[in-house]
Order: sequence, then structure tokens, then C-alpha cells
Amino acid sequence: MIVSFGYLILRQVLQLIVVGMRGERSKEVEILVLRHQVAVLRRQVKRLDLEPADRAVLSGLSRLLPRPRWATFLVTPATLLRWHRTLIAGKWTYPRRRPGRPPVRAEIRALVLRLATENPSWGHRRIQGELVGLGYRVAASTVWSILTNAGVDPAPRRSGPTWTQFLTAQARGILACDFLHVDTIGLTRIHVLFLMEIATRRVHLLGVTMHPTGAWVAQQARNLMFDLGERAQLFRFLIRDRDAKYTAVFDEVFAAEGIEVLRSPPQAPRANAYAERWVRTVRRECLDRMLIYNPRHLLAVLGEFVAHYNEHRPHQGRDQHPPEATDTGPAVVDLGSARVRRRQILNGLISEYSQAA
Repeated sequence: MIVSFGYLILRQVLQLIVVGMRGERSKEVEILVLRHQVAVLRRQVKRLDLEPADRAVLSGLSRLLPRPRWATFLVTPATLLRWHRTLIAGKWTYPRRRPGRPPVRAEIRALVLRLATENPSWGHRRIQGELVGLGYRVAASTVWSILTNAGVDPAPRRSGPTWTQFLTAQARGILACDFLHVDTIGLTRIHVLFLMEIATRRVHLLGVTMHPTGAWVAQQARNLMFDLGERAQLFRFLIRDRDAKYTAVFDEVFAAEGIEVLRSPPQAPRANAYAERWVRTVRRECLDRMLIYNPRHLLAVLGEFVAHYNEHRPHQGRDQHPPEATDTGPAVVDLGSARVRRRQILNGLISEYSQAA
């Protein structure tokens, strides 16, 4: 600003020297031209956009021009006086601090809203305590203000769990079973009975038969309880449809282990969505891509696919880990030096990959 102000003063001084060397006639003509230009600007421009250097020059020249001639300026005398008062105030006024508390940092505000969203039962004091444990010293009233301004009720009873949260919390104790039918190359229909653990998505292949009966289904339930052993106590509910093949004996097998049987509404496949989703998976990845000869062949194919599904196939509901995974998988290594091994199953229909030792 100082450089521009000095340049502007130098230019004005040079213009005064040039004007002094001109004749009186040329000066009068130039004055008339400038007055007319000023009149045109006044008609078109309501408010001037002047830089601080322009204001300083006009204020300085106003001291050299007689007061009756101040009408020449595009600004009023009151404007010149206001500029002068602003300069004085800017020199002697010290910067003032903003009253009140300092603003809350954006990352703390985002963290408060995240904790409130992920934990619907937490109130503002519970969130404040969690922040203290994370190393953020924030007052409870500040947490209250953040939640209120975001339109979130800071009271502990904000809202109940959603259906997704409720079913996820209850999934550890839920089983789901269903039938799957497969038509062989000779157009013979085979029925497959399977069961899924909802929490881990682990699938149990109970059996295959061409003539499913209530007695056969009940016997497969007994075999399942024998295989589960003490793990049967971990489950509380079994979801099944209203197929007549599920007899009272079938329900009693699970009731003896303290498992309550829940029947889905009629013609409501979404009520047993996990089992229906597995049927679509096994058809798309396996059964729709090969021909089945007989029940023995189908049992061998499904047994190999179920082993792949439980031990290797990643699942979105388990953060891309297989149902039987107990850890987060191998550590990330440099692909330039590591070797990836391929293993083919189902005669090359599906490939499994792992890091070579």
C-alpha cells in the first residue's frame, strides 16, 4: 500500500508540473472535458469503489482546493471527513478479542455427532465422559450445545434402536433353515435342507433327498443337534417357513434345547431373507453352472461348495471375512515380493487364493 501511495503522489506531482507548463487556453479546454466526464460518471455510478490510496490523495488535494470548489469531487465533504475519522480510529484503536468462549474445533464437533449417531442411548454427559477418555476436555454444556444445534436431542432417551441394529444385536442367537430344490439332468427334482447361523453366516448342509417327509426332516434336526453339541445352548430362535414338512416333532427337537421356533408369515420370503440370500448365492456361483446327475453327486458338490463358503468366501456382513474366520487375515505384504497361490475347487469352477508360505 505504501508503494502504491507513493507512486500515486509522484504521478500527481508530475501532472501538476505538466499542467503548469501548458497555456491557459489548453487548461480551460481540459477542465471543460474533465467536468463533462465527471458529470457523465455521476449519472452512471451511484457508489465509487475507491482504494485506500485514492482516498488519501483526494483527502490531500481537498486541502489545496478552496471549499466552494469542492463540488468538483465525486465524493461529498462528509465522505472525506468520514475517511479521516476512519484513519484516526484505525491508528489508535487496539484489536479487540471476541467475547465469550473460544469456538469449538471442527474435529471435536464431528466426533460428538459421530458418538451420538453410533450410540443412540448416550446422553450429552455420557458423550462428554467418552471424550475425556479420548483426551478431549470439553464441558458438558458444550456437548449439549453441539447436539442441540445439529438438531439431535441431547437427552439419554433420544431414540430406540433401528431394526437393523436390533436384528444385528439379536443375530448371535438366531438360526434360519429352508429348503432348496435342484433338478437333475434327468429332470428329477432333489430337495436340499440347510441351516444358517445368522451371526457368523455359517451354513450347515443337513441332507439331500428326493422324497422329503416329516420324519426325514425331524431326523436331520436331531443330527444337527448332535453335531452342535454344547454350542446349541448359544441359540435362542429358529426361523422357518410354514412348509408342511416341518412337523411338530421337528419343532420339539429344537424346543428341547431351549430354541423357540418362529414361523414366517405366508408368502413372505423376506422374513427369512438370510436363507433366501444363500439360495441365490449357491445357485449363481455353483448350481447354475453345472449339471447334476443324482443325489450323491449333488451332495458331493454342495459339500465342497459349503466348505468353500464357510472357510474362504468373503462376506459383506462380516467385513469381507469368511464365516469361520477367527482373525483379520494375513498381514499386508509387498505384492512385488509376495507369491499368491491359486487353488481350484469344483473342477476349476471356483478359485481360492492365498499367500504362499
